[in-house]
Amino acid sequence: MKTDLKRLYPEELEAFMKTLGEPKFRALQVFSWIHKKKAASFQEMTNLSLELRKKLEEQAEIPALKAVKILKSAVDGSEKYLFELPDGNLIETMLMRYHYGISVCVSTQVGCRMGCAFCASTIGGLTRSLSASEILSEIYEIERITGETVGHVVLMGGGEPFDNYGEVVRFLRLINHPDGKNLSLRNVTLRRAGCRTGSSRSRTKGFR
Repeated sequence: MKTDLKRLYPEELEAFMKTLGEPKFRALQVFSWIHKKKAASFQEMTNLSLELRKKLEEQAEIPALKAVKILKSAVDGSEKYLFELPDGNLIETMLMRYHYGISVCVSTQVGCRMGCAFCASTIGGLTRSLSASEILSEIYEIERITGETVGHVVLMGGGEPFDNYGEVVRFLRLINHPDGKNLSLRNVTLRRAGCRTGSSRSRTKGFR
């Protein structure tokens, strides 16, 4: 099985590069390509040698999502994305345009097992949780498609974030990393299950 580099912290990437016989600084280069420049393939990483890119292709991957359908609102400019995951499962992601910038509402699971009567994502039960890499890809793919920068993230899409605690925390730390997208956690809102609006929002400041 190939290693998913998008979900690795820089120090984990350093350890991986060491297994390839590469110096530690290569890890930061790859991390920057994935999280700052939104590279979708190793061939885009032009400051890496051809030999290293070949080794990465053989032993690692940068999973991406496929936009199956995009619905655009003529009223407020919001956009709904239907993404296909690498295993064929589907999730929805919402882009919302406000006067202060673009906000994206991401899914954290395929389906949900919480059983909230008002939520459609729980109808078929839980299929599986998303990896931190897949949650990040929801944002990165929208930025690649639109050419715009996402400045706010809401974890209120399909699934219950706290039922996928480990990967959600990894996602938060990666998207906040200063060598990556460096999105302030003050611009991230997380929803708990069973809540509809105001009381559903938990700011991630100080999140561990």
